[in-house]
Formats: sequence, C-alpha cells, structure tokens
Amino acid sequence: MKYIVAFLIVALGVYSCDSSKSVIQGDPSASASDTLRIANDSLEYEILIIEPGFDSWIHSQPPRGYYGVDYLETRNYQYVLEYNNRVYNRSYSSILYPQEINYDPNIHYGLEVNYLLYNYFKYFEEKYKQKLR
Repeated sequence: MKYIVAFLIVALGVYSCDSSKSVIQGDPSASASDTLRIANDSLEYEILIIEPGFDSWIHSQPPRGYYGVDYLETRNYQYVLEYNNRVYNRSYSSILYPQEINYDPNIHYGLEVNYLLYNYFKYFEEKYKQKLR
C-alpha cells in the first residue's frame, strides 16, 4: 500500500472560543518534523498533525497573518466539509481519510489553529494529489 503513513490525527474538542493562550510544541515521542500539537492552556481543544515533512513544508508558506482569520475560517469549513464527505464515502481510501474532523464554524478557534489547519489541507492536497475544493 502506497499511502501507509500516519498523516493526520486532528482532534478538536470544541469547548472554548478563547484561543489567545495557544501553544505549539512538538511531540517528544515522534521525530521533530513528524508531529505538531496545537492546544490552549486549559486544553479545551487540541489539534495533532502527524505528517512526515509537514513541519519543514510549512516554513515555506506565507507567514501567519498573511491571510485574515475570516478567510481561513471560510476555507477551512469548505475543506472540512469535503474531507468529511470523503471519510464516509467508500469510494475514497480510508488510509487517506481515516476519521472525521470536528470543526464547528460557529466557534472562533483563532488565527493559529485556522492557519495551521488551512496549511495542512494545502499540504495534504499537494502531497497526495487530492483536490478538496
């Protein structure tokens, strides 16, 4: 199987709109470029991106603040809808689309979460030659 890669574990425990206390850190159990964790201090939400090469790829993208939060939220919602449709559509690979992403458009996750999620979708499209738009 060509795509045996743990590529995404995204968990959004949607309990808070406060993203001003976000921290980003690598997971010590994985190599530095394999895992990116985004969470607020009270751990009311968390995103884990486990994808070899994502960390180095994101450094070649436009900086945080390049896109507005409204733009990122709109794009992420569109990406999540299509991604989740593919999770439940058996004609798509369960290796590429292993689990649903819980993203609520009525919650303000903040710039950091939206920036990284948006860029993950761009990375996913590029690496796996998938069009989510």
